[in-house]
Amino acid sequence: MKHTDLKTIPLFLLLSMLLAACGGLNPDANTQPTEIPPVQAETGVVVEGRIVPRKWVDISFATNGQVAEVLVNKGDQVKKGDVLARLGDREQIEAQVASAELELANAQKTLNDLNDTAESQRVEALRRVSRATIAVRDAKYNLENFSIPTNQANLTAAEAIDVMRERLDAAYAAFEPYKYRSETDDTREDFLEKLDEAQGDLNAAVRRLDYENELAAAEADLNQARQDYEELKEGPKSEDIAIAEARVSAATTSLEAAKANLENLDLVATIDGTITKFDLDPGEQVIANQTVAEIADLSQLYVETDNLTEIEVPKITEGQSVTVIPDAIPDLELTGVVDEISKFFEEKRGDITYTTRILLNDLDPRLRWGMTVLVRFQEE
Repeated sequence: MKHTDLKTIPLFLLLSMLLAACGGLNPDANTQPTEIPPVQAETGVVVEGRIVPRKWVDISFATNGQVAEVLVNKGDQVKKGDVLARLGDREQIEAQVASAELELANAQKTLNDLNDTAESQRVEALRRVSRATIAVRDAKYNLENFSIPTNQANLTAAEAIDVMRERLDAAYAAFEPYKYRSETDDTREDFLEKLDEAQGDLNAAVRRLDYENELAAAEADLNQARQDYEELKEGPKSEDIAIAEARVSAATTSLEAAKANLENLDLVATIDGTITKFDLDPGEQVIANQTVAEIADLSQLYVETDNLTEIEVPKITEGQSVTVIPDAIPDLELTGVVDEISKFFEEKRGDITYTTRILLNDLDPRLRWGMTVLVRFQEE
């Protein structure tokens, strides 16, 4: 497209017109000189542009495969996330997803159980500490309140048992000759009384040793409970947690990869818009990243121009009003505003240029993507 914009009429042309007019006059005739209308100079920047949608994207599959299902047609309206087509051979990948989900569930359960078990063990260890503390207190009370017979005061419990057992044996031997005598026999009664005393002393020595053993056992149990609690109060062992967390992480990665492989079988719309290109049939083989569809957001139309040179672009500002005339519809005059001016230059046609986008204020059903237009920037 080529437009000629007449900015000014040269001065020499005006002079020629005046001289021609004067030369045709009769100086003796009673006539008035012809008035020349004033010339209005056009001072706005004028460039060529092309109509484009608000946004458009190319759509492609992320993996190779055979088309199993086509769900849309060219011209359909779609929403972001809508599935446009699907590849086949999904069963194997779906099985991989299910397997990865199961592994992740098991790995997470192991980690949870590790934490739960450690917590329950910590609580139980604390309870053992409490029970052992009570047992030590009770054992100490029994031992401290036990009256040691006078004849055992200088003996340990074990020594007292040995001595008292010997005395019991001696008392029994002394009683033995008289045990079948009448119960009213004074001699028998004396030896029986000594036998009973010896048995009581032995029983006391045994009870004293039992109290000492109970205290020792309670103290040992308390020490063990405290040790167990110290080991468990901080939770599971760090190395066990690290192993369980690594398993969860690996399972998560595997599941994400399997899901991504499954999602790659779907051709998905990435924006809301109209399907402007679509070239797929069931059974067709496709190649990853090869464009098979195009979606355009036609809710708003823009004019895009790359004709603004480094000389012209300083005269343009975002929000500036413009007039747009399509080449194919010359009687249609549209208005718009400058929406964006690129901050980066391109070298085109021997000039340094800056691409500019203009938002059209009005839509006309005759407008089409790709139409060429004349853009006139209004003076601010």
